[in-house]
Amino acid sequence: MTTKPRALITGGAQGIGYACAEALIEDGFDVILADINADGVAKAGAALGALGAIPCDMGDLEQIRAMFAQIAADCGPVHALVNNAGVAMPGDFLSYDVETFDRVININLRGVFLATQLAANMMVDAKIEGAIVNMSSINAQVAIPAIPAYCASKGGVMQLTKVAALALAKHNIRVNAVGPGSIDTEMMAGVNANPEAFKTAMSRTPLGRVGDAREIGDVVAFLCSKKSSYVTGETIYADGGRLGLNYTC
Repeated sequence: MTTKPRALITGGAQGIGYACAEALIEDGFDVILADINADGVAKAGAALGALGAIPCDMGDLEQIRAMFAQIAADCGPVHALVNNAGVAMPGDFLSYDVETFDRVININLRGVFLATQLAANMMVDAKIEGAIVNMSSINAQVAIPAIPAYCASKGGVMQLTKVAALALAKHNIRVNAVGPGSIDTEMMAGVNANPEAFKTAMSRTPLGRVGDAREIGDVVAFLCSKKSSYVTGETIYADGGRLGLNYTC
């Protein structure tokens, strides 16, 4: 087994997850990628020289358990976990169906809880002073009516981060979150392609630009490093100043 610290990144085939992997590799980690896109995660793993690339639906409890069993057998316990996998699934509030709501919650919140629990048990058993970073969103604080389940899930991630940080502090396992604003990923593609929607998004972003996925990856790497050794239970909002703005011009 590798002597480098190991980090598991869910939703690691592209976008923010891939950028997190790049940043952690630069910081000396071996990375294990997980993603529902089997071909995508295999290609990403090969491109990065990852320790592992595992297809996994983070909304499926048995797949999550199987993934952690595979990691334990093939790689050893992880030193860091990045719970990045997530979906938005927009729709009209009055007709938003419960099945869609459940799917979003299962991936964005329930899956984060189980992965955090399983990774933390690995760390405790191996006496690893680890780090867990959850991907929240500015939508833990501000709401968009077209993504009710997403907003609810990210608010839940913010609170779950605090709960896990308190529960795991005695084991020297730190748990934090990152709350991105408008980041240039596939989830932002529709806004980028619509000049009016893009103008609206930038009107409420004081820095006046879309963020880059690597800018989120670097915050995640900081939270996984010893540089943040006295930080736990926090959500760092990397949003170009969005949450500090209470009006638009």
